[in-house]
Amino acid sequence: MLDPEDMQAIREGVRDLCSQYPDAYWRELDAEKAFPEAFVAAMTEAGWLAAMIPEEYGGSGLGLAEASLILEEVNRCGGNSGTIHGQMYNMFTLLRHGSEAQKAHFLPRLASGELRLQSMGVTEPTTGTDTTQLKTTAVKRGDKYVINGQKVWISRVQHSDLMILLARTTPRNQVTKKSEGMSIFLVDLHQAIGHGLSVQPIANMVNHETNELFFDNLELPLDSLIGEEGMGFKYILAGLNAERTLIAAECIGDGRWFIEHASRYACERVVFDRPIGQNQGVQFPLAEAHIELEAADLMRWRACEQYDRGEDAGASANMAKYLAAKASWEAANACLQTYGGFGFANEYDIERKFRETRLYQVAPISTNLILSYVAERVLGLPRSF
Repeated sequence: MLDPEDMQAIREGVRDLCSQYPDAYWRELDAEKAFPEAFVAAMTEAGWLAAMIPEEYGGSGLGLAEASLILEEVNRCGGNSGTIHGQMYNMFTLLRHGSEAQKAHFLPRLASGELRLQSMGVTEPTTGTDTTQLKTTAVKRGDKYVINGQKVWISRVQHSDLMILLARTTPRNQVTKKSEGMSIFLVDLHQAIGHGLSVQPIANMVNHETNELFFDNLELPLDSLIGEEGMGFKYILAGLNAERTLIAAECIGDGRWFIEHASRYACERVVFDRPIGQNQGVQFPLAEAHIELEAADLMRWRACEQYDRGEDAGASANMAKYLAAKASWEAANACLQTYGGFGFANEYDIERKFRETRLYQVAPISTNLILSYVAERVLGLPRSF
């Protein structure tokens, strides 16, 4: 567990920056479907997005625990960490499996903000979360890898310089295990878009920039390969465990935002000559949501500690994400119900945050897949798929 004073210092630092980007800022962006460039630039300049980059590369050298606090506090302040969290977890693959030359070239530029690594290309239209069935291929031809295929729901491509890409380098019928034969590449998006990569934005219910990608003989240099060819699926899993833990922290931040707003409103709003917070029908859903958030928070810290110690955090990361996403969604419902009709008005920001936190019941991994993971990997039940 982090030192309480260090935790408070991180919270206060992020909170101070977020105070410069109040609810009205996010509300206006949501209405315009715009990206928070000013906020992302400020977070980068303050060094928060370089928290997990080692000091020798210009970062702060902090762990997943500290990173989770940063994202939690952004959401607790009413912002949307979905605009910055990619930089946190996408970097893991490069940091853990990149060559010394790759790390020396890219990490200092990521730490300074010269480059952004906000995007990861894994999901495909016909495979979804069945990643081992992905169809995007990378074929070595001379001094190039040639990429062909399609990806979907790929976030922040239009606001990133680099993208982590998972593609199959060995056909499925030539591998012993279905998880073998996939490789990870670092794609320079400025060189790729318009030269074999096309991007189609997807309009959606949340102000979350996401896209469909089409690869048509995109050529990548051989040194764009990260780590060993064929080991990409194994590499990506470590980053996904970090992603799920960070998403859990964001959900905890959302949940606390909902409960704090609802509790304050329930004390102020008077109906039938009494504050509505005096009614147990209002009290109990908020109390229950708070209890579940506190439990999710404990699992978040367990996942962070395991990850930062280099242990297998798969089970804890999945359970933290499940608990936090569920708790934040229940807090959102309780908050909206507390506000009643006013909760639907844009000016209160409830409906915006309500839509944002609903995403995490589905992404980055659905609740059903987490239940399958726990049933099979933790409880030893037969595989269901």
